[in-house]
Amino acid sequence: MSGPEPSPASAGATQNAVASQRAEFRHSPLEAEHVELGAKLVEFGGWLMPLAYPSGTLDEHRACRSAAVAFDVSHLGTVRVEGYGAFDALQRVFTNDLRKIGPGRAQYTHLLDDADGSVVDDLIVWWTAREIFDVMPNASNTSSVREAIGGTDTTATRAVVAVQGPQARLLLSRMAPDAARVPRFAVGSFTWDGARCTAAGTGYTGEDGVECALPVEVAGSFWRAVLGTGVVPAGLGARDTLRLEAGLPLHGHELGPGITPLQAKLGWVVSWDKGDFRGRNPLELERLTGPSRVLRGIEAEGRQPLRGGALVRHGTEVVGTVTSGNFSPMLERGIAMAFVDTHTQLENGEGVLLELRGRTVPARLTALPFVRRGATVSRAAVA
Repeated sequence: MSGPEPSPASAGATQNAVASQRAEFRHSPLEAEHVELGAKLVEFGGWLMPLAYPSGTLDEHRACRSAAVAFDVSHLGTVRVEGYGAFDALQRVFTNDLRKIGPGRAQYTHLLDDADGSVVDDLIVWWTAREIFDVMPNASNTSSVREAIGGTDTTATRAVVAVQGPQARLLLSRMAPDAARVPRFAVGSFTWDGARCTAAGTGYTGEDGVECALPVEVAGSFWRAVLGTGVVPAGLGARDTLRLEAGLPLHGHELGPGITPLQAKLGWVVSWDKGDFRGRNPLELERLTGPSRVLRGIEAEGRQPLRGGALVRHGTEVVGTVTSGNFSPMLERGIAMAFVDTHTQLENGEGVLLELRGRTVPARLTALPFVRRGATVSRAAVA
């Protein structure tokens, strides 16, 4: 039975509350496209972004592993640092060494807390021209990154579309061949609808692909053209399960306050021979003593999704805590990443128990990543 209809006054108040709530968020230039496609929009890092489309996260995930999907990742920040001294400014702050690359290349790096060496943000640097760098922070960290490196926040001037999957380049080549040709971790320019755009061979799924930064005014036509090639739209729900299967860290889970690159097993991001950088001293101390915990992979014996916050037990001892967990569409079982105490010296394959919402879930430690690039679709996906 339906209840009484709201009065015009109460209905208006509800609409105003919804409008006020939406006004609190930042909005992607592609939001209207997502609404038209029936996407479920949720808050993410202060932005209203698509979580999933009507096909659902599982189908979107499998489409990325078997063919190609497109993500709107315009919520990621862009801070442009350019001109004389730009190289030195970034080199003094970030952990990685820009001398390893050059113009036309991209690099993954970290910004550390100077007090304890923990990761303030993990980001990608697009070295687009001789003295022009586009630094790509996580959505909620754009302001803090800009404070550390200077530059100009250009986030509002562009949209970013990530085309990912084993067929991503093939399908993208049908409408933007110059973008499709950009090699892995390279950066190049292409033209769309008369506008100059940038493509980088980067992504966050464990699959091959390209991320395209486009001026706002041409973003909608580019998005529609990408989908017109047969690429499937995918939301941030699938992006999260894909990065989890690929063993990729997420800021606020595997990286963040109190978590160092060494604990996250990302020591390769730190260039010790480049000279000083922010956070070097405390991180070097941890390097000498060894981290007290490190990131490990965990697979459940069954299909139960694993969740962040679960305690990891070995025998009677609590040896770690889950940082991210979910159901793996490719492995068809629960998977998780967790920080596990190093003093335990547990080997991969060793059994552990997860305390999960009052239940005990049998699992085992395993190597990361859970799924490697080009994995075949699971039996469930083709049944």
